[in-house]
Amino acid sequence: MADAKVIPFDEDTRTRRGAPRSRGRAAARGKAGGDAGNAVAALPVEERTTRAADEADAVQGAVTASADTPGTGGADGASEGAQAAPEGAEGHPGGTPGSTPGGPGGPLAAALGSAADRLLGAPWERRVAHGLAFLRRRITGDYEVDDFGYDEELTDQVLMSLLRPLYESYFRVEVKGIENIPAEGGALVVANHSGTLPMDGLMMQVAVHDHHPAGRHLRLLAADLVFMLPLVNELARKAGHTLACAEDAQLLLERGEVVGVMPEGFKGLGKPFSERYKLQRFGRGGFVATALKTGVPIVPCSIVGAEEIYPMIGNAKTVARLLGFPYVPMTPTFPWLGPLGMVPLPTKWTIQFGEPIPTDGYAPEAAEDPMLVFNLTDQVRETIQHTLYKLLVQRRSVFF
Repeated sequence: MADAKVIPFDEDTRTRRGAPRSRGRAAARGKAGGDAGNAVAALPVEERTTRAADEADAVQGAVTASADTPGTGGADGASEGAQAAPEGAEGHPGGTPGSTPGGPGGPLAAALGSAADRLLGAPWERRVAHGLAFLRRRITGDYEVDDFGYDEELTDQVLMSLLRPLYESYFRVEVKGIENIPAEGGALVVANHSGTLPMDGLMMQVAVHDHHPAGRHLRLLAADLVFMLPLVNELARKAGHTLACAEDAQLLLERGEVVGVMPEGFKGLGKPFSERYKLQRFGRGGFVATALKTGVPIVPCSIVGAEEIYPMIGNAKTVARLLGFPYVPMTPTFPWLGPLGMVPLPTKWTIQFGEPIPTDGYAPEAAEDPMLVFNLTDQVRETIQHTLYKLLVQRRSVFF
């Protein structure tokens, strides 16, 4: 029988795991430090100050040498690794708050941040904050509309954002002469009208909103039919459109707004494809009379590309009469392909704003002169038609 090992009663079982050995070393270091401290305390003040300065210089030199020496290993490397972990956990470079380096928190947070940057843009936190503030204002009713129902905030934040991809990526609109619209004060923009559906007016509104140096807003004059349709009526009012009548146009111009009008009306919008880019009659010149009364300049605008988005090869007049519409278009894709036939063709657009025609040199009574109104109307029409022909010659292709 082997001899039993005698374990003293004052020794804990942790001795077998080496705890007392570490504690003994710490005690020995503490004792040595205490003895050294007593010895230093016994020295004169001048000598103690000199020794403390020497020790500080030694520590600084050791730290500098360690930082300058790459790839240190052994016990020093282990000590550095032990210090790196809490630094990462506290949010220092290489770690995220509440996670250790290489843990699931860091890569997940980085992936989510990268996805948000791609979807919402670089300053995505600001975009989210603006979106929440916008929703709060809409819910609480803390927003303004003018006498015509124009909601500037909704137009800027929502409606323009919905139209902008169509403007930039689908039709790839090129804008010329936007500086011809005055930076302040009223102005009347007169443009040709085409395309079966009034997409040209919306694209012209985006062009002025996004590209004018002064950030002007275009207020379009729309036909009665626009304000008879349930959903379209509300959206048109919110976007700043108003009824195409002389009273509303004059009031907006007197307020210093940029007003857009398309004198061809449904005659230009619903003309057959065989008559594309041939301007229809401009009415009796009511827009010119309004410009003369208010003394604002007339800015001719020519739009190329809208004629081909829905090539109108026929008109279902009987159906149009039953529905109360001015026309029901028949195109190569509609109604044969059903709802798919309502998708416009991705043509390349050009919108050019011409030199403004001043009217402030005339007296307000000049609006009652039919000959003057006729001459100015014809001048505006000929300017737009000539510019259309010039843009068509310069165009490489319908789609490019």
